[in-house]
Amino acid sequence: MIQNETHKLSWKLTHFDELTTKELYEILRYRAEVFVVEQNCVYQDLDNKDLHCFHLIGRKSADAPLAAYTRIVPPGISFKEPSIGRVLTAPAFRGSSYGKQLMQESIRIVTSKYPNQGVRIGAQTYLDRFYRNLGFEPTGSVYDEDGIEHVEMVLT
Repeated sequence: MIQNETHKLSWKLTHFDELTTKELYEILRYRAEVFVVEQNCVYQDLDNKDLHCFHLIGRKSADAPLAAYTRIVPPGISFKEPSIGRVLTAPAFRGSSYGKQLMQESIRIVTSKYPNQGVRIGAQTYLDRFYRNLGFEPTGSVYDEDGIEHVEMVLT
């Protein structure tokens, strides 16, 4: 695990139709590792939303492994507002501040692509403070999604 890393990641934003086979494989591999295996959560990750989304990949360099990832979900797919989902920092890069960089870049992209629409996320409740520090506020009640507590949060 990398601790106290200050390196800035290089970002690549790609629509699903433009992902290479290798990029798609790497994204799905890490999503399975983090959301299925680590969180011991059996769920259908391939939900057909990916086909309509932009995918943000962060790397330390062009040929380095994926360090951080989100999918940018257009309005009307998950929520009325645009959304950021499948937020992950690869296990080897935890504690590096890459998660914060990832969300800041994701927010920048969403607010640029979909101005004045806000951003809504379905956040795991244990990450409440992380998302609040980025400007998100909870809306509604805590709910169970695949055995994990979540709450919708909005950035306006």
